[in-house]
Formats: sequence, structure tokens, C-alpha cells
Amino acid sequence: MKKLSYLKTLAVGALALSLVTCTGKTASEISDAGMINQKNQKEMKYVKKYTNADFYTDGKFNEAIAIEAFKDMFEFYGVPFTPLMEKDMWVVDFGLGDFENVGMGGIFWVNDAEHNYFAHAIYLLPGQMIPEHAHVRTEYAPKFESWMVTKGWAYNFSEIGDETPGAPAIPATHGAIKSKNFVVQNVGEVIHLKKEESFHFLMAGPEGAIVDEWASYHDGAGLRFTNPKASL
Repeated sequence: MKKLSYLKTLAVGALALSLVTCTGKTASEISDAGMINQKNQKEMKYVKKYTNADFYTDGKFNEAIAIEAFKDMFEFYGVPFTPLMEKDMWVVDFGLGDFENVGMGGIFWVNDAEHNYFAHAIYLLPGQMIPEHAHVRTEYAPKFESWMVTKGWAYNFSEIGDETPGAPAIPATHGAIKSKNFVVQNVGEVIHLKKEESFHFLMAGPEGAIVDEWASYHDGAGLRFTNPKASL
């Protein structure tokens, strides 16, 4: 055991000497540089790189550019763009012509009416919001949902509860909202819809947000937007 420990010490020493020889820096300087690099990686934040000037071509929403914007965010956060995502991921500006501020990307992993369950990934670019909406009863029960942020962070808004001070500005293209209560939702935090058929929405912080959603069956016929111009 002592011999193995001695050999390990020699190997580590040889590696440190090799690094010093190749770089011209002392072992202490190399160690400090490594610690600084790790700190910088932790402090790096994703920033907005696209605007409406990129997302619209002759006034028409360019879905391919929107996908590229999300792929750039995925790369920053280390999220692989899988063949399934390439096939089934969608983007939408809800017909409001302001994808930079009001829109989203997403993929339905499953939406099963028979077994009444739904799983969804929500993708939001920096500062982007989903239009305020509710899910009402149809032939199916109203959709009930829960969300967990996995990357970045988001404002989680609800019409249930007192108005929260310090709210972010709502894009003019969206218009007035009913949901005045919000919390900042960080990575790993799970939040549930406060009441069936209540209005709610998510808005990404300046670093964007990737959110997992789990819910009962999503019937598109039960979707209601506050803004009557919004549509899928």
C-alpha cells in the first residue's frame, strides 16, 4: 500500500512538473487559474442574442430562426438537441407578431387522454412570456398542472392571491393581465397551479428558462387566452 501511495505521489508530481514546463507557470499559478476558470463558468449567464429583426422575414414569423435561437440556448445550458426534439419540437408566436417578447418553444413528451396524463418541456428565451391563459372544462376535466424550472429562472404568475410588488413590465403587444400575483421560480423549485381554470402564465428572466411541466390531459379546446388576438 505504501508503495502504491508513493507511486501515485510521483505521478502527480510528474504531471505538475510537466504542466509547469509546458506553460512556463508555477503549479500555484496553474491551480489558481483553474479555480478562476471554474468560478467564471459558474458566473457566466445566458444573454439575449436574437430580436424580432431576426425572427420575422417580410413580416412573417421565421420558425427556423426561432429554432436556432433555442438551440443556441440549449448549447449554453448543456441540453442535447435530440432527434426527437428535431422532429417534434415546435415554436409559436401566438399570432401576436412579437416572438422576442411573447412566444415560446416546446415539445409534448406525452399527451394521453385515455390515461389522463401529460408531460411537456417549455422553452423560453430571455424575457419571453407565454400569453396569459386558463384551461377550462370541456368534455375533459380542466387541465391541472405543475412546473419545475431546470435551467435559468422564471416569473410564475397567477390570478390567485394579492398583487405582488415589483412585477416585470408586460409587453405592450400582450395587453392587460389578470394575474398580478407572482413568485420568482428558480432551478429545482416545483410550483402547482393554484386553482383549476384560473389564469396564469410564465415569463423567463433575463437568462431564459427551461421548464418541465406535468399535468392532466391537455385538451386544446379548453385553452382560453386573456388577449382575444392570441391563438395557436
